[in-house]
Amino acid sequence: MRSLAVVTAVFAVACLLPCSAADAAEGLLSADYQTIVSRADLVYEKPVERSEEGMPVGNGRMGSLVWTVPEALKFQINRVDVFAANSSTCSFPRGSLDYASVCGYVDINLVDFGEDVFAGDTFRQHLAIYDGLVTAQGKCVATRVLAWHERDVMAVEIDDQREQPAPISIDLRMLRYALQYIPRMNYELSKQHAVVVQTGAHTATSRLEIRGGRIILVQEFREGDHYSASAVAAGIAGREEKARYVNEAAVRLTAAPAKGPLTILIASASSFDPKEDVAAKALKELDAAAAKGFDGLLASNRAWWHDFWSKSLVRLHSEDGAADYVEQNYTYYLYIMASSSRGAYMPRFGGMLWYTTGDMREWGAEYWWHNQSCYYNALPAVNRFELMDPMFAMYSRMYDSCAEAAREQWGSQGVWLPETSWFDGLEKLPPDIAAEMRDLCLVKKPWDQRSEAFRLFAEPKQTFNSRWNWRNHGGKWEHGRYVMTDKGAGPFGHVTHIFSTTAKIAWLYWLRYEFTQDKAWLKDRAYPMIKGAVEFYRNFPNVKKGDDGKYHIYHVNNHEPVWDTQDALEEVSAMRGMTPLVIRASEILGVDADLRPAWREFAANLAPLPTNDAAGSRKPDEPQRWASAVPPARQGDPSRPSLVPALFYDLVTVATGDAEIVKAGNATFEAMRPKGFDENTAVHELDQSGAAAAHLGRAKDLKFMIPNQMRSLPPRRFCDAVGGGPEDTLANRLNLREGPGAIGCQRLGRAAEAMHEALLASAPPAPGKDPIIHVFPAWPKEWDAQFTLLTRGAFLVSASMEKGNIEFVEIRSQAGGECRLHNPWPNAAVTLHRGEKTEDLSGALLVFRTDKGESVTLAPKGTLLQPKKVS
Repeated sequence: MRSLAVVTAVFAVACLLPCSAADAAEGLLSADYQTIVSRADLVYEKPVERSEEGMPVGNGRMGSLVWTVPEALKFQINRVDVFAANSSTCSFPRGSLDYASVCGYVDINLVDFGEDVFAGDTFRQHLAIYDGLVTAQGKCVATRVLAWHERDVMAVEIDDQREQPAPISIDLRMLRYALQYIPRMNYELSKQHAVVVQTGAHTATSRLEIRGGRIILVQEFREGDHYSASAVAAGIAGREEKARYVNEAAVRLTAAPAKGPLTILIASASSFDPKEDVAAKALKELDAAAAKGFDGLLASNRAWWHDFWSKSLVRLHSEDGAADYVEQNYTYYLYIMASSSRGAYMPRFGGMLWYTTGDMREWGAEYWWHNQSCYYNALPAVNRFELMDPMFAMYSRMYDSCAEAAREQWGSQGVWLPETSWFDGLEKLPPDIAAEMRDLCLVKKPWDQRSEAFRLFAEPKQTFNSRWNWRNHGGKWEHGRYVMTDKGAGPFGHVTHIFSTTAKIAWLYWLRYEFTQDKAWLKDRAYPMIKGAVEFYRNFPNVKKGDDGKYHIYHVNNHEPVWDTQDALEEVSAMRGMTPLVIRASEILGVDADLRPAWREFAANLAPLPTNDAAGSRKPDEPQRWASAVPPARQGDPSRPSLVPALFYDLVTVATGDAEIVKAGNATFEAMRPKGFDENTAVHELDQSGAAAAHLGRAKDLKFMIPNQMRSLPPRRFCDAVGGGPEDTLANRLNLREGPGAIGCQRLGRAAEAMHEALLASAPPAPGKDPIIHVFPAWPKEWDAQFTLLTRGAFLVSASMEKGNIEFVEIRSQAGGECRLHNPWPNAAVTLHRGEKTEDLSGALLVFRTDKGESVTLAPKGTLLQPKKVS
């Protein structure tokens, strides 16, 4: 039986622009951050039964769950930048067999034979969120574990107070069994052991070494031109040690028995350069940590984490405890992101840095944007864009390959970011294959006339990849050959003809600009993506102007459920939302003036959002609502309702002035959830309707939707969870909804996005217009809340609501400029305070200037302002 964490959480996040804890405390709202954040801790009173329930520790680049068995402390070291294969692989045609991230197993053994350490009434394991520190107490043995934020090192301190201390050993183990064992027999390499595992044209070489009293595991992955390597190095500080090989797959470092503390350092490194000594790179990390000692590493980490938590704040409370529960999970979500998303690449949605089952993971090693977005859509408001940088960096790196794919596969311009992709984008196709694929994908060439050359080229390609997803996931053996079939829908599959992924990612690039007002970011990073998305649609051969004078899009999917249809809601929404943004961005930057007339003409003549009228499914007396597409469709129901316009691109938000589109949004929401929500209504792991509810101002629904999405529901297989809730939540608040080896917390990110939008919105009345700040626009009146979050315009906003009353609003202008605030106190006069100066404002929209670095406070006229401290 697993232990549950006893927590009530309060969350504090960090800001992009410099803002110290002292600066934050200058305003009305301040906090006792240590008390607040510590309520989110994990506490286990009994050892967990399975490795997946270990406590997460990471520095954003490397990490591990930390779990115990009676005689040992256990780790699986993972990195975000280790990839066994890339986009050109032909060795993993069946999905879920490809892998990435994992670097090695580490076991810290506290006994060889004798009484168990981590068992019985003395056991306690604790994750201190405020410090990023895991401690474990056993029988006369105490441990502390951290991941150093400055370098790629995990440090473990073991305080052995046993009357008869035992030798402490560290086993560094390979992940793969020996298909081919290569002992190194010459003099220079006599202390190296290597194992090679071959899969198709892919090889994974694992090599054990001993250098200078440190033990090392090196992995090298090769296929064609692809090379990726990792190294894990472990050493002991301050005690006599001995290194030896245990067997062909493990090497051991043993410390002499002694009372008192012992520090073990575990470093990792990675490289894409076959000429680089990745082991030496890891040893350099280890040396840097050894110079500081455990207490020095802990002091460095504490400073980083305390600064992280002090930047801003969300505090929630309700009499029934539901708001406190939301707060607990929200805090944890930010801890997970800070621990796993500060590297060169995104952590993959299923597994992140928390793999414990070696190479095994459901859904393979590719990135699925719909799943990745669970972690990233919520982050702009938390004002910590370094947590988003891995996502932006990865997609910017693959821009060129995806721009080439737009041309060679789709005959378009701009860029196509596929829904599912490798870390390096898409491979370059041979010209003849590209030409045939283009004709097939655009439905110009009959599917049954594809060439033998095309069939043979596609045969070994990974089935989960967007380019090849028309093939089935599995196959069968025939005469010694593994044969895979297609899905029976020509070139269409679940994620083949999806273009809106490009728009959704480009929109996040735009939001980063709006939230920071960083014009260099807009020019160098965001504008190419925004322009690339719009130019793809505008030049896409199957976007054509019809007899009605409108641009329609043909032969596309509406994400996964509806295939080969017209005017898919996902795609029409993307075009209607992104085209005004490229016009606005080009005006801000003063570029591409010659393209603006074409963009304006395109925007003015786009097809309308498909509705149940267009789908031919509207019943008498049924309100008009959005539909997935205009029929026909090769697979799926085009009349299926969808909330996409209320989720992305500012098409429908609390600021929208078009009453008819808002009415259609509410009608769609109610068609999808005709019975509404209560405490027993399940909300699926990936469901985004909470954000839509916030944009539609549906506070009564959100009161149940947010906690229900976060909470644990009865266990079910991941494939049965569709339409229900997430998999049963583990003791560490993670789950296995995506299947074996694919641990994660997608539901927490989805719920965080909804929560942010309910607390604080800053959307414009239409795409590309000036944003308007709305405070508590969809917040349940029964939930007390205090927050400091970021809005568009780079305004750091603090506010407090008690018993349904908004007490005050503080705004710190991080970039200067005009602030537009929807009056939080309708029909009441408002006093704006600038230090000792005041001015009265009135009306539904409050507009006032700000200087960079200035703070202003607003409250109902006549209110006596008093500082408020939360804890």
